Amino acid sequence: MMKTEKKEAKKEKVKKIIPLLKKMHPQAHCELDHRNPLELLIATILSAQCTDKRVNQVTPHLYKKYPLAKDYAESVPGELEGEIKSTGFFRNKAKMIREATRELATRFGGKVPDRLEDLITLPGIGRKTANVILGTAFGVPGIVVDTHVLRVSERLGLTKNTDPAKVEVDLMEIVPKKAWIDFSYLLVFQGRYTCNARKPLCGQCSLPPYCDYFQKSLPLKR
Repeated sequence: MMKTEKKEAKKEKVKKIIPLLKKMHPQAHCELDHRNPLELLIATILSAQCTDKRVNQVTPHLYKKYPLAKDYAESVPGELEGEIKSTGFFRNKAKMIREATRELATRFGGKVPDRLEDLITLPGIGRKTANVILGTAFGVPGIVVDTHVLRVSERLGLTKNTDPAKVEVDLMEIVPKKAWIDFSYLLVFQGRYTCNARKPLCGQCSLPPYCDYFQKSLPLKR
């Protein structure tokens, strides 16, 4: 838990950076194409170690071929693997998809549950994926912590933790609950398009006054 004075300072920082992030990334959203919670669940499993762009190239045909949870669960061995091969780690992903959809079909009537407690019981669904589904498909507030959120939140000085579960708690303490999902996608876009891992585009960013990473590097720029 953060000390009260540090928490309040970080809350103030968040209030200042949210409008700037919105101006920089007005289009921030989940970039995985989907039309319903089941499609989003499938897409998030496929997105592990894969770009959203690649996943979006695979899913249109996949969604048409397997419209229901039971269709994935009962898919012919080797067939689903072939459909998703280009997303990488396709054997493990196919296994997770079959197991998760089997649970959906048997325990939830083929529907994706709208509670975190239920979602994380599904094979292949951790807190990050669950929060993506809850926030995007159901409008349930949640902090999504992926590699971009980890990197950007640390660089901004919003957390000192590197464990996703701890970073999630840190951000939940300082970001207004109603903004959790939007803030997550703003940080994802910031990390994906501006605050890159190897070479952040600080000259194109509006956050340097609030960025610990930039402020610490100032002596090197003189």
